[in-house]
Amino acid sequence: MELQRAVSPALDEILGRTFKVLDDGFVRVVDYMGNDTSIVQAARVSYGDGTKKGSDDRHLIRYLMRHRHTTPFEMCELKLHVRAPMDVWRQWVRHRTASINEYSTRYSIAIDAARELAPDEWRGQSTTNRQGSGDALPADVGAALSAEEKDFHAAARALYDKRIEAGVSREIARKDLPLATYTEAYWKCNLKNLLHFLALRMPGAAQYEIRVYAELIGREIVSRWVPAAWEAFVDYQLEATQLTAPELKIVPLVAKGDAAGALALAKELGFVRDNPDGSLKILREGAELAAKLPALGLACPW
Repeated sequence: MELQRAVSPALDEILGRTFKVLDDGFVRVVDYMGNDTSIVQAARVSYGDGTKKGSDDRHLIRYLMRHRHTTPFEMCELKLHVRAPMDVWRQWVRHRTASINEYSTRYSIAIDAARELAPDEWRGQSTTNRQGSGDALPADVGAALSAEEKDFHAAARALYDKRIEAGVSREIARKDLPLATYTEAYWKCNLKNLLHFLALRMPGAAQYEIRVYAELIGREIVSRWVPAAWEAFVDYQLEATQLTAPELKIVPLVAKGDAAGALALAKELGFVRDNPDGSLKILREGAELAAKLPALGLACPW
């Protein structure tokens, strides 16, 4: 039986193309395995094109995505060459479901590039999310911070280079390089785990610096590679709204216009609570439901 490699012509067009990210980062597609048909083949445990129409393949992929039958998506793999700041890469490798080989500063001289922020890119701490950013800082503050950053990076690199020239080992000389220093890696991941990465890193709650990588990978690469799977992912995960069991108890009351009843139940379920001064404190689940209600055409009662 003659077997043919599954290909995605739209992805073949950008193999090896460098997509710039941030000030000095990039993403390149090195190789891939499988396409939408590979997902369908795995689900049907069959080979070849079969006798099903393309529209049937699309509906099957959407069914698999909708009902979280994820194993067939593991039949597709994508290998990327990426360049990212080390602080971004630290978040990236938290996703432990990929095969990774990173540029080693024990063997090689550290990449002479560091992520530098423009004056309008400095963000304040969020007042609602302990690990997130808030609004941009004033322009004059940002300008001063950018100037200080440039001087610091230059000094850190000069110290590193001086150590190398003095014969200090690379593994020791690197220890004071900033997290903004760029690193490179080959990152190979199957589609199931790649979509999980994108589901966490594309939404607005993700840090901007890793979000721009995820956005590029999803919208410029995965959409070309497996268009039916990408469409299903967007419809059923990325742009979908999921309601929890407690939320499903509150939403019907909101839909009926029973704001008092919804608020009372929200307090009982720990979504909100009364402060000693009589004001209302919105807890995490209360804030999350409040963010979902507009998509349902409903106004939040708190």
